[in-house]
Amino acid sequence: MRQTLLQLTQSILSDMDSEAVNSISDTVEAQQIASVIEDTFFNISSARDIPEHHQLLKLTSLSSTARPTHFQYPTNTKEITSLRYNIATTGYNYIDIVWFDPLDFINAMTYSTVGVKVVTDVAGGTDLFIDNTTMPSYYTSFDDQHIVLNAYDVSTETILSASKTQAYGTIYPTFSQTDSFEPDLDDTLIPYLLAEAKSTCFSLFKSGSDPKIEQAARRLKTFVQNDMYKTKQAPRRNNYGRS
Repeated sequence: MRQTLLQLTQSILSDMDSEAVNSISDTVEAQQIASVIEDTFFNISSARDIPEHHQLLKLTSLSSTARPTHFQYPTNTKEITSLRYNIATTGYNYIDIVWFDPLDFINAMTYSTVGVKVVTDVAGGTDLFIDNTTMPSYYTSFDDQHIVLNAYDVSTETILSASKTQAYGTIYPTFSQTDSFEPDLDDTLIPYLLAEAKSTCFSLFKSGSDPKIEQAARRLKTFVQNDMYKTKQAPRRNNYGRS
């Protein structure tokens, strides 16, 4: 089911009764269609929780004793859903680091000069009171670029180590306007990508949509909602309380 950008473009050109190409760079029309496919790809990716975009992530430490518990989000991170840290001095003992909203993080700080390191936040320049007598247990982000953990044990390590983090989350996918590029979508989503891109191309370049293509796009949209995971997932329910 995997198809390259060239194959997707050729399929749309064929249905539009347009000139055949051997490369997306052969004609202006082929380049326009490839651009529509890219836009459609990002529209689908941004509106759905796609399994192919989930992965383990490694945080980037600021490597500064001035900010011993600060990390940066990895490049192209959309969301982190789980963060763990190895608190063992030898061996491994990973514990879950709980997310706190920024204001809850501030309210939970200990305002003291004993057992605390005063750290200046990167974006706002505000003083943060970081416990330096124990391992971290919760974290937050004030600017959606940096992660701040609440504590570190200075007797064990002068800064928290990126190598001791385990993060899991979602990344933003990339797209390349090259013939051999394969969109990073599940096999069940490729037909939907093609149908949506084809519908858009007919609307933009043929002054109207094709009813059959519109019907296929609607049918595939309904189908792919519950068939994106290779392992069967339990039904998800909205959680309206704090987790």
